[in-house]
Formats: sequence, structure tokens, C-alpha cells
Amino acid sequence: MSLLHRSWFNLPAFQSRNYQLYFAGQSLSMIGNFMTQVAILWLIYRLTNSAQLLGLAGFLGQLPVFLLAPVSGILADRYSRRRLMLLLQIFGIAVSIGLTVLTFLGWANLWILLVLSVLGGILKGLDVPIRHAFVSDIVSPTEMSSAISLNYAFLNSARLIGPAIGGILIARMGAASCFLFDSVSYVPAILALSAMQITVKPKESQANHPLKKLTEGFQYAYSVLPIRILLVLLASVSLINMSYATLLPVFAVETLAGGAETLGFLTASAASGSVIACLYLSFRRRSTGLDKLIAACPLTVGLGFVVFSFSHVFWISALALIVVGCGSTFQVAASNTVLQSIVEENKRGRVMSFYTMCFMGMAPFGNLLLGSLAQQIGAPNTLILGGGLCVLASCWFAQYLSVLTKAIQTEELSDQPV
Repeated sequence: MSLLHRSWFNLPAFQSRNYQLYFAGQSLSMIGNFMTQVAILWLIYRLTNSAQLLGLAGFLGQLPVFLLAPVSGILADRYSRRRLMLLLQIFGIAVSIGLTVLTFLGWANLWILLVLSVLGGILKGLDVPIRHAFVSDIVSPTEMSSAISLNYAFLNSARLIGPAIGGILIARMGAASCFLFDSVSYVPAILALSAMQITVKPKESQANHPLKKLTEGFQYAYSVLPIRILLVLLASVSLINMSYATLLPVFAVETLAGGAETLGFLTASAASGSVIACLYLSFRRRSTGLDKLIAACPLTVGLGFVVFSFSHVFWISALALIVVGCGSTFQVAASNTVLQSIVEENKRGRVMSFYTMCFMGMAPFGNLLLGSLAQQIGAPNTLILGGGLCVLASCWFAQYLSVLTKAIQTEELSDQPV
């Protein structure tokens, strides 16, 4: 216990009072957000029995993340990030309370759920870039790496805990209980943000030309082969692994003959795989070997999807999703680490914005694609095709492996003391 206490509470990020407040406030809020996501999908499937509409709901909820990221980035550079986050948290409460009341009264039909999914997506699209930028306001540069790792850890922990609790609450008390929990979970986040003491940093001049800078960053990312292949691989695999969750209600009900609890535990299985990967990567100090991991993970994820698609046994399905969650997180986190190590400092922000678009930005298009395919050929066949795409992407990337290996080795040699 003493060793655990020292290793946890002595992490660099926790030396910052502001980060302690942020961690405490946001952890509960993220759990509530994931409970709401699983509850909305469950309600839509129960109302329509349509995999295609599940895909549409996922598309509408995620598309604003792709479209609004540039706008959010400009806001984050020009205005107080804490005030922006506080404003977004207040709007988030309003949406959650609306969902709670409408569902409790039995008025939550398909169109209302779709509209509220769009509103939630708009808030998320504005929130995510501001949230990433806000970390630099609450920790010192020496604490930055620790803070980012912890953010990723509690995000995946929330993905594990939220759907599991959500599934149980839906089965016991109905979907409105998930929305009510989400509404209440915003309160600690708002209190924590209000209690922070933040030094105001100079903001970007409005005389800058964002479009010109964005174009310059795109040209750079395209011209540097290691960066380009990492982003293409990430986009290809994320098209499937950022979207397959919209089909899980179909597998829970039709393939595994379960209900809301089954859906919750399937989602939690994938999240537990992500947590395992996150814990492993937190002990790494170097980028050496990550190139091979990035190449192998899409293959592992693809095979996991195939096994899951054929399975009619819950524990086999759960194990397959643990593999999928672990492999996809390895790829995403390792790609992030390698990109951060090889990118030029003055283009870091723009390249990482492309990373975000290739990662999270693929979700709406994948949701629409998988939902439409599942309606035509069934959810199992859809994920088999998705798994095949992941395998093909892995094979394509393997031919460029030496290029990425050389880039990593060159960067690590340049970092060694002379």
C-alpha cells in the first residue's frame, strides 16, 4: 500500500493543485458522459430496432467534432480557456437535464434523441480541443507529460466504468437515471474549474491568418513520409474501431440474446483492454519498438473483430473486445508518441490537430458506413469486413516500416547528449 501510495500521489501532475482539482472534477463528469452515450444508443435501438439509425445517431453526434475542431482551436488561442470550459459545462447540464425530463415523461422519441445527439456533439466538438489546450494552463512544462498520460488513463477508465454502470441503471431504473447522473456529474467539474488559480497567458493576435497556417501545416504533414503514413494508417483503422460501438446493441440483443447489462459489459470489455494498454505504455521511456507495435496492432484489432463477429458466447465476445480495445489503444497512443517525437516544434500543434481529425474525426463517417452496411448485410458481416480492412491497412503499412524505424532512430540519436 505504501508503494502504491507513493507511485500514485507522487506523479508529477499531482504536484499541481490546479490539476488535482481538474482530475477530481472531470473524472466523475466523464463517467456521466459515457453513461449518457450508451443510454441514448439503447433508447434509439429500442425505439426503432434499426442498426442504420444507430449509425445515423452516431454520425450526428460525432460529426461536429470533425467540423468544429478548427473553430474551437481559434477560440482556445484567443479567449480564456477556463471560461470557455465553464460555459460549455453549463450548456452540457442543460442538455442532460433536457434528456432527463423528456425521457422521464416518455416524450423522448427518435427525432428528439437525434436533435439532442447533435447538440451534445456540438458541445463535444467545441470542448475537446479547448480541453487539450487547457492542460498547459494548469501544469508546468515538466508536469505536462504526466498530466496527458493521466488524462488518457481516466478517460479510458471512464469508458470502462460508465457503460457498465449505465447498463445496470438502464436495466434497473430506466435510461432517465443515466441522464440524471450525467446532469449531477457536471456540478463537481464546474466547482473545480471555478476554484482554480490560473495565470493568464498572452493570447494569439487576431491579425494572424489561421487558414494560411493550416495550409502550411497540411503541406508539411503530407511531405514528410513518416508523418503521412502514420496519419493514413490511423484514419483507415479509426474508420472502424472508432465506430463499431454503435453496433454493439445489435450484438447484445440479437447475437448474445442479452439486454442492457450485456451491452454495458461489452462496452466495458473494450475499455478494459484500453486501460491495459495504457498501463503498459505508461512505463515506457523510449520510442524504440513502437514502430513494430503500430504495424502489428491493426492486424490484431482486425482479427479481434472477426472473432467477435462469429462468437455467440458472451465470454468469447468479451475477450475479443478486450483484444480490440487493447490493440486500438496501443496503435493510437503509440502513433501519438511517435508523431510528437519526430514533428518539428513549430508545426506540432497543426500536426496534432490532423492526428485528432484522423482519430476522432473518422467516427461520424464510420458510424454512418457501418450502420448502413449492417442494415443491408447484418452487423456480424459488417464487422468481418471492417476487420479485413484493418488487416489490409496493417499489410500496407508494413512496407513502410523501415522508413518509420529510421525516423525514430534518427530522432533518438539527436536527443542523446553529445
